[in-house]
Amino acid sequence: MRPLVVSDVYFPRVNGVSTSIRSFRDDLKHHGVDCTLVAPAYAADTTEEADVLRVRARPVPFDPEDHVMSWSALRQCLAAVPRERCELVHIQTPFLAHYAGLKLARVRSVPVVATCHTYFEDYLHHYMPLLPGFAGAWLARSVMTSQLNAVDAVISPSEPVRARLLEYGVKKPIHVIPTGMTEDRFAPGSASRFRELFGFAQEQRIVLNVGRVAHEKNLGFLLRMFVHVAKMDARAVLVIAGEGPARRALQAQAEQLGIGPRTRFIGNLDRERTLNDCYAAADAFVFASRTETQGLVLLEAMAQSRPVVSTACLGTRSVLTAGSGACVVGEEESDFAAAVCAVLKDRSYAQGMGEKSRRWAAQWSSLNLAGRMADLYRDLLPASQARIALNEGVSRQVA
Repeated sequence: MRPLVVSDVYFPRVNGVSTSIRSFRDDLKHHGVDCTLVAPAYAADTTEEADVLRVRARPVPFDPEDHVMSWSALRQCLAAVPRERCELVHIQTPFLAHYAGLKLARVRSVPVVATCHTYFEDYLHHYMPLLPGFAGAWLARSVMTSQLNAVDAVISPSEPVRARLLEYGVKKPIHVIPTGMTEDRFAPGSASRFRELFGFAQEQRIVLNVGRVAHEKNLGFLLRMFVHVAKMDARAVLVIAGEGPARRALQAQAEQLGIGPRTRFIGNLDRERTLNDCYAAADAFVFASRTETQGLVLLEAMAQSRPVVSTACLGTRSVLTAGSGACVVGEEESDFAAAVCAVLKDRSYAQGMGEKSRRWAAQWSSLNLAGRMADLYRDLLPASQARIALNEGVSRQVA
C-alpha cells in the first residue's frame, strides 16, 4: 500500500509532528505500507531521504524555524505524484498541507485522513495577541471543526483530545492512535558524556525540559517555579533543550528572576547521538505544557528511566496515568518546586520513579501502534475503490 503524507513541517525542523511522521513512516514499512511524504524544503536541509518530496518554502517572519510552502509549488508537486503512490492521503498539519491534500484526495477519489497533532485554541492567542481571547478560541474551534469534518477519518493522539474534538462538533470517525516509542529511544544514554560536552559538573543537579521553546509550552511557569528550587537546592540548574520563537524572551525572564546564571538554553540536540545522553543526565525531568495532544517527550524521558514531575493537561493525561511512575502536580509554583526538590534530595526515591517510568514507556511500542494505523488505512480503501468505480461508470455513461 502507498499512502501520500502531506505536512507543513518535517525535519530538520525539530518538533513532535516531525518525530511522529518519521516514527510512523519507518514502522509502517514493517506492515507493508510505504509512505511518500510531501513537506517543505529548508535552507538547512542537506540530507536526502527516500520518498520525501520537498516543496519550495520560505521562513515564517515571526518564527523563521518554520517555513511556509509555496502554494503553486505545492499543488504542482502533488499533481505530479503518480496514482500508484497515492492510494490514500494523510494530512498531518492544518495549514496549506490540509487544503492541498484534501483537494488532491477528492480529485483522485481516494480516502483522506487527518491527524490532530495540535490544539490551536491555546496556541492562537500567543501569535495573535490583539485578537480577543473569546474570538480567538471561537476562530480556532471553528476552523479545526470545519477541517476535520471535511475528511473521511480523524486520528487523535489521545483520548482526552478525542473527547475535546467531539465537544467541538467533529462528526467524522475519530481513531485514537498515539505516536509510539521507537527502540532507539530506549538505548541507554551517557550522562557523563552529556555533562562533559556541555560543561556541567558532576555535583550539579540537572532539572531538564525538552521541547519547542515557545510560549504555549508554559516555560515561563517553569522559570518561576525554578526560583523556588534554586533557593532550596544550591546545586540545581535548569536546562532547556530546544529552539523556538520564545527563547530570547525567556532568557530575559530568567535574568529578571535572578536565575540567569543557573538557567541554560542549549538549543536543539541531535536525536541519534546527543538527545538520549541529555535525558540520561537529568536528575529530574519537568513539564508543564497546557496544549499537548500527547506529550511525546514525557515518554522519551521515561524511556531513559528519568523521574518526571509534570502537570497533566489535555493529551498528557493519557500518558501520566496511575502506574506511570511520574509525580503529577498542579500548576502551582511552590508545590511543583517542592516535588522537584523531593526528587533531587532522595536518590533512591528518584531511582524508583525512573524504573517504574521505563516499564511504563515500554508499553508504547511504535511498531504496534503503526500496525493500528495500517489497519485503518486498509479499512478505508474499499469505500475509496467503490467511489472510483462509480465515477468511472458515470464517465462511461456520459461518453
